[in-house]
Amino acid sequence: MTPFLESLGLSYEWAWGIATVLGIVTISLLVMFSVAMVIYVDRKVLGAIMLRRGPNVVGPFGLLQSFADGLKVFLQETIIPSSANKGIFLLAPIITFTVALAAWAVIPFDAGVVMADINVGLLYILAISSLGVYGVVMSGWASNSKYPFFSAMRAAAQMISYEVSIGFVLVCVVLFVGSFNMSEIVMSQKGFGLGLINAHFVHPLLFPMFVVFFISALAETARAPFDLTEAESELVAGYQTEYSSMAFALFWLGEYANILLMCSLLTLLFFGGWLPPLDLAPLYYVPGIVWFLLKTFLFFFMFSWVWGTVPRYRYDQLMRLGWKVFLPMSLLFVAITAIWLMASGHFGAEHALF
Repeated sequence: MTPFLESLGLSYEWAWGIATVLGIVTISLLVMFSVAMVIYVDRKVLGAIMLRRGPNVVGPFGLLQSFADGLKVFLQETIIPSSANKGIFLLAPIITFTVALAAWAVIPFDAGVVMADINVGLLYILAISSLGVYGVVMSGWASNSKYPFFSAMRAAAQMISYEVSIGFVLVCVVLFVGSFNMSEIVMSQKGFGLGLINAHFVHPLLFPMFVVFFISALAETARAPFDLTEAESELVAGYQTEYSSMAFALFWLGEYANILLMCSLLTLLFFGGWLPPLDLAPLYYVPGIVWFLLKTFLFFFMFSWVWGTVPRYRYDQLMRLGWKVFLPMSLLFVAITAIWLMASGHFGAEHALF
């Protein structure tokens, strides 16, 4: 975009600035539109699992239901509890939403289609995603109510617990690839499995890490069966209890943007990103962004499937799984992966490893 704008006679500074703003607006609109669609898909999948119809009134097949819900909350009054800290109360959902969008800056949708193709993209995502807990903690504290506060404490412990395991899973992937750059991680999966499969998950050392990452992503995003921050039978609605109107909607947008981010990370790290499933020439005629979106929405369907079928964990079970199972397991696989790579002489994934 920058060279094109320069060809129109703009200076590099103006061209870069306009291209950056256009990129931010495009990605933000794409993410928010995707959030509206996946909320619809979420309700349809849950409806099918429960033998119900789901949204089917607003628009053809109910496709406009999410937009109708968005218009409804936009027109509602924002009610702030009289004893709440008003500044922090209103700032919390803004932080949650902003952080959720910021992480998408380094997500490559196709070869070269990325806002910022930085060398430390994976570290950037890990850092940004860990900031999401601040919005939840701030909302719980500022509400000046015991149920939101309990929820905030749960969220802080839960996110920190599973970020540790996710970090070690990412170390395993980086050991194979030799780079933190998201585009290089995707390209390293070309023909990775038997010279034919474009994916990391087929490797015996990375498949268990894929499973750990998938389950940890459910916990990191407070998604069922780990939705202990919003356990309605215990905490009414958790940290969202006192929120209404657009403040409540921003939490929802941030939550689903984070879920889509985790689905896209599963796609990029383990399922070949924008590459087709098999390294066959005819499959490359399909645009890379189509493969990326198909894989991402496949993982979102799996998230919805788990929500509709797996009962909620107790909080002590959640903590035990994170600290006593996933942490030692992921740490062990980091050591095994490093030893195997050193013993086999492979320090990158420029060719098939098995």
